[in-house]
Amino acid sequence: MEVQRELEVPEVWKDPIRSTELNKERSKLEDLVNKIDELEIELFEARELLLLIVQENELALLPGLLSNIEKNQKTVESFEFRKMFSNPLDPSNAYLDIQSGSGGTEAQDWAEMILRMYLKWSDSMEFEVEILDYTPGDVAGIKHATAHVIGDYAYGWLRTETGVHRLVRKSPFDSNSKRHTSFASAFISPEVNNDIEIEIDPSDLRTDVYRASGAGGQHVNKTESAVRITHTPSGIVVQCQNDRSQHKNKATAMKQLKAKLYERERQLELEKADAIENQKSDIGWGNQIRSYVLDQSRVKDLRTGLESGNPTSVLNGNIRAFLEESLKSGV
Repeated sequence: MEVQRELEVPEVWKDPIRSTELNKERSKLEDLVNKIDELEIELFEARELLLLIVQENELALLPGLLSNIEKNQKTVESFEFRKMFSNPLDPSNAYLDIQSGSGGTEAQDWAEMILRMYLKWSDSMEFEVEILDYTPGDVAGIKHATAHVIGDYAYGWLRTETGVHRLVRKSPFDSNSKRHTSFASAFISPEVNNDIEIEIDPSDLRTDVYRASGAGGQHVNKTESAVRITHTPSGIVVQCQNDRSQHKNKATAMKQLKAKLYERERQLELEKADAIENQKSDIGWGNQIRSYVLDQSRVKDLRTGLESGNPTSVLNGNIRAFLEESLKSGV
């Protein structure tokens, strides 16, 4: 007599939420496998067609072959896209923080150049950008700025840009035109979706209000509507002065804080260290990701080794090659 045994169901499948997530992941994996199978068939057929064209001199079939090759190339590019943007938050909008390093006017001017570079790149990607906070330099440039980059995969494209950018040039602020080295940092964090819970103890927050200090126009007002929030345990500070409403500025600043706290925890889990926070606090010779040497017409990514001989183009926002190389390298 056979004994009927009841199969034991793994605990994970008893959780309806987790079960749904696993089913979604399985569905994505199956879809990917099917597309790879289809590509293998397409490539086999393209090879057979090429042999036929060569052996039988059937040149009339050549346009069809080229069309198939172009379609297969797009499929491969879509695979590369998936590989580059494997982070769950890659599709999110992004917050971009630019901070000038030590060096006064030189560094502040460089920080504004970096901000302009990212704004130009965002425009080329048709991303919307909102300047949330802007602190002008004493003579030129900026001390700090925060931008909200809105668009599909904005965070995915920008997330490897966190770090220090080094500029070497003959200074326009030096009457002797001496070479100067300047530093500015970029810090990227994702806009956290409202359905992701980030617990923040109100007692850990210090909120200050002040008058906006932008360059002019809509960013300046005469009331204390600008808001600065400090998260005491982590030392993270966020600011917003974009709106005339103190309430709206506070809400936007809280979204930034959640984004930064999420990114900080993610980095700590991945790297088991606080390297990213060190990059923010030490804007100098350490932690550099890219070097821009203008009088030698050279821009070099120090992580991937990729170089460009056209710094003017790079500073005008043509940084896609650097972004793609760092993403493909898993930086």
